[in-house]
Amino acid sequence: MRAYEYFLTTKFLLFVFVALLFSVDAEAQVVVDVSKITCDQFATYKIENPEYIAIWLDGYYHGTREDMKVDIQTLSADAKKVEMYCLSKPEVSLVQAVKTVLGISIGP
Repeated sequence: MRAYEYFLTTKFLLFVFVALLFSVDAEAQVVVDVSKITCDQFATYKIENPEYIAIWLDGYYHGTREDMKVDIQTLSADAKKVEMYCLSKPEVSLVQAVKTVLGISIGP
């Protein structure tokens, strides 16, 4: 009888292991086309945390200029300016808002 109980216990544990293995959620890879983000999506956190997008845009802008410095205070202040602009004009693209508010040339 002991071998039978061992077999059931082993079978049960194997079942639990397989169930856990297949129940683990894999993180989905999300790709965002920044040129298609609207001000509404940016300012209302519909696409992603605006700070992440602002950091990416700042890095992109500085990369086009071969400038490897990041001024955190300016970045934060500029992100707030763009966010306030975006709240007043939700239909505008984020790239256009950055161009308008900060007077810089980025993207398409």
